[in-house]
Parts: sequence; structure tokens; C-alpha cells
Amino acid sequence: MLEKFERYPLTFGPTPIEKLNRLSEHLGGKVDIYAKREDCNSGLAFGGNKVRKLEYIVPDALASNADTLVTIGGVQSNHTRQVAAVAAKLGMKCRLVQESWVPFHDAVYDRVGNILLSRVMGAEIELVDEGFDIGIRESWENALEDVKAKGGKPYPIPAGASVHKFGGLGFVGFAEEVRAQEAEMGIKFDYVIVCTVTGSTHAGMLVGFAKDGRADKVIGIDASFTPDQTRAQVMQIAKQTAELVELGRDITDDDLVLIEDYAYPAYGIPSDETNDAIRLCARLEGMMTDPVYEGKSMQGLIDLVNKDYFPAGSKILYAHLGGVPAINGYSYTYRNG
Repeated sequence: MLEKFERYPLTFGPTPIEKLNRLSEHLGGKVDIYAKREDCNSGLAFGGNKVRKLEYIVPDALASNADTLVTIGGVQSNHTRQVAAVAAKLGMKCRLVQESWVPFHDAVYDRVGNILLSRVMGAEIELVDEGFDIGIRESWENALEDVKAKGGKPYPIPAGASVHKFGGLGFVGFAEEVRAQEAEMGIKFDYVIVCTVTGSTHAGMLVGFAKDGRADKVIGIDASFTPDQTRAQVMQIAKQTAELVELGRDITDDDLVLIEDYAYPAYGIPSDETNDAIRLCARLEGMMTDPVYEGKSMQGLIDLVNKDYFPAGSKILYAHLGGVPAINGYSYTYRNG
């Protein structure tokens, strides 16, 4: 599906799939849970799902003769950290707009984790006191104009690389990669669990798995706490991506599954249940998840298994999208483990 698109290799190759035996057994052994480790996908500043997306965006950035990648996210954005890493790898400048998307006040929140890594990698960071929104932000547009005014050539990458024209391609590739791994493993996954916020990870998967009739088996766990906006953006990206890759069929509302039950109390704020899920997964499997994204999708997975959402015997693939560096910003929450 992606043969006609140029790709700039930034990842190690296919990401590993591991069976989470102890977690599966702890939840009653009714289903088999596996994890696909996007958190181990690259050597670029701890990697993560945005690196897979950026592989299809970088060729366009290079062709534009830009000298500065300009993007936006929250203070502990995984995306901005990954863009900073890619810019360093390419020898480009990086301008990051970091808005106050998360109403969280740990004393070190803006000095550790993702933002610390971005600073070490040399990104120019602008902190902006604006709340959460997955749409196009004025502060980002202003940063693009500022780079131009100073003689630079900016390349715009929206939040999460999501509403970029090529934003969904990387996770179409994820689906193709999973199909190849299924053939090697001699199994087929009945469901894929993915955290959904700005939308292109879920949208790309949806399109990729639509090829073999599994679009609605991609179960999005909303972590935005603005699910109507997220749902609309996933659909927009999925439809555009399906057209781009010439899927051959329309994407419909029936293809999109987004469960809204686990994003509370706000974007970036873990509930007690999210923290329980983070600790359970860590203590059973040694697999770390974070309080913003993967902890909430892990909470959703655990709760759905306990509620018998999945038929007995199902094989479930949990997409671990990375993001663990953000947990450092929540140090007081986890000070005792």
C-alpha cells in the first residue's frame, strides 16, 4: 500500500511483538495479550510512534529545502521530543511550541522527561500558557512566521504529526508489518488496542487493517477527554489516508471504534485506575507505561478484558506507542512506586 511513497529510515526495522504471559494469566487466562513495542522502535531519544510517522514526512521536509522543523505539543509532549531528535539526526534546527495542555503541577514538570531531552538535543523551546486542543494552534502558526521573519525556512509539522498530509502513512505500514509478523508467528490477532488523541496513529491503523477487513477490530482508547473532536479528526485523517494509498473503498463510521471511558479526569491527568494499570503492568511484565497515553490504553485493555468485551480465546495486540519519558514529570505521584 505504501510502495509509491518515499520513506526516510529512522527506525530499527519491524518492532518486536512479545506475549504478555503473566498479564494474560492475571486477567484470568481468557484471552492472549501481546504487545507490539513501538517504544523500542528507534535509537532516536527513546523512539516512539511519531518516529514511524516521521519516516514518511521527512522526505517532504528535505524536498522543501527547509532548515527548521517547527511543531507543537504539551510541556511533556512525546511528539515534540521525537521531532527534536529527528531534526538533530538530519542536521536541521528545531523550534518547539510547548503549551500548557495538562493541568498538572509537579514541581519538576517542565524540567524533566521529554522537555529535558528536547533541550539537551538543542531544540529552541517556547513555553505558551494555553490549554489543550488537538486542532491547529495560533501559537504554532506564530512560530512558523517568526522563523521566516528571522531568515529561516520552516517546515510545519502539526501536533502529533497528525493532520499532516502524510501523517497516517506510518501506521498503514504498522498494519502491513503486523500482517507479515502474523504470517511468521502462525497466528492472527483478533483485536488491536491503541491510544487515541490527535488521531493519525489510529487512523493509519484503521486504513491499514481495512485492507483485510479488520478496521473495526482496531479499538481506540480515547485519552483526549475531548472525544467528539478526536473522533472527527480520526475520521478525517483516515478518509484522506485511504484515498492517498488507494485503499479501494470508503472509510465509514462503522469502521471507527473509539471507547471514551478511560480519559478522565482530564488529558494528561492519570486517574487512580490508570495508575493501578501502570503499576500492574510494570510489576507483572516489567513493561513501563506512562500516565498520559499508554497507561490509559492499558487501563482500558484491562477493564475490557475483565468485562468480557473480547470473546474467550481472543488474541489481542496492545500497541505500545512509547511515551514513558513523560513519567518523570509525575515524580511525586510515583515517589513510593
